[in-house]
Amino acid sequence: MADSKELKLKEKQEVSIPAEHTRPGPVFTPAVDIFETDKEITLLADMPGVAGKNLNIDLRDDTLTLTGDIEPFEGPDENDILVEYEVGKYFRQFTLSEVIDQEKIEADLKNGVLRLTLPKVEKAKPRKITVNAA
Repeated sequence: MADSKELKLKEKQEVSIPAEHTRPGPVFTPAVDIFETDKEITLLADMPGVAGKNLNIDLRDDTLTLTGDIEPFEGPDENDILVEYEVGKYFRQFTLSEVIDQEKIEADLKNGVLRLTLPKVEKAKPRKITVNAA
């Protein structure tokens, strides 16, 4: 019999670190998966409800900051009957090491999943050093 893994629903988690907010509403921590190969690190962040225009990726002083706003789905003429999907803001930060080539980072947002490709810097290539003798 094949092994099966149970799928578990993961609820949005509010940021637990108290911080000063300039706007009302909850701030969520997006769930993240990180994968690594010899050439790059891939980061997948779940940010459902965030449109590309409401996503900000900032890189400053080796700190990568992800922020995204979730806009309400109901229209101006609609009345809420039941609301289980919370709107608010996503926030997460990562410290990048010197292994990442920060100039070549790429981002792609599809169906609420942000995919960041963080290429690694090329290692020094082995070479033979010529000795000059007099």
